[in-house]
Amino acid sequence: MSVTEPPADDEARPLPPHHGEPAPARHGGPFTTRRGELGAFLRSRRERLSPTALGLPVAPRRRARGLRRDEVAGRAGISSSWYAWLEQGRVRTSEQVLRAVARALCLDEAETAHVLSFVEDTPAAAARPPGWVSRNLLSLVESVAPNPAVVIDPHWDLLAWNAGYAALLTDPARLPPKQRNLPWLVFRWSPARSLLVDWESEARGLLGQFRAHAARHPEDRRYAEIADEITRDPDAARWYERRETAAYQPAVRHFRHPRVGDLRLRYVKLAALDEPGHHFLCYLPDDAEAETGVRRLTEDT
Repeated sequence: MSVTEPPADDEARPLPPHHGEPAPARHGGPFTTRRGELGAFLRSRRERLSPTALGLPVAPRRRARGLRRDEVAGRAGISSSWYAWLEQGRVRTSEQVLRAVARALCLDEAETAHVLSFVEDTPAAAARPPGWVSRNLLSLVESVAPNPAVVIDPHWDLLAWNAGYAALLTDPARLPPKQRNLPWLVFRWSPARSLLVDWESEARGLLGQFRAHAARHPEDRRYAEIADEITRDPDAARWYERRETAAYQPAVRHFRHPRVGDLRLRYVKLAALDEPGHHFLCYLPDDAEAETGVRRLTEDT
């Protein structure tokens, strides 16, 4: 079924190029527009598709990497010029069109949600002092002890934690403020690779979630600052450049702690509706052995 393109008004015309703006920063930093980030993501997904696998005819001397723009447009039911403008970041578009493009590019559920997030308006969080945490969240963090728990902000900066969290990983209070950040701990804190038994899978998933958040706020310098810091790690740099995204998935995480041994902990992430952007993270024992180990974490400190 063909998707109707926007009417010939201000929404349908390509936006003129902006002159005199700063050059885009590395890794989709603060000067990259939201439209530009969306276009770059769509282009990266277009280039990974195989026309043969999709049953499209292939010329003997074809040079195009992945699908051509006109092939994606045809599959999505929109014009080639409109899709080209979309990749170039020159047009605003509707959820209907983006859903059609997502299907044409064979995006998975997480990638489709990422694309649609560029047309969804989210309420801005109320202005709060930096590092502010509500009394309710502080009480919640302490109430689940000795189970490790922490509160993070939209940048994944660590705002409040309990003794269990400090014992499981490291005490964030001992780190410089800029390093009190979950992606930083996973990629730049060296013990993380031995502490997380399946480090690569965990790190890659976390980076995909962070990448998706950062892409929706290209003007935010804190996201760019974190991206520049964590991509000093070669693995993070490689995955980040691929524009991989991921959605949160409940999971059992396997830790190998130097003092208490193996711990299998269920990872829980809850959004704080009264504080938009803040999340409560908690690790709950998955078996009796983990329950004993968690108690020992704080008893031994």
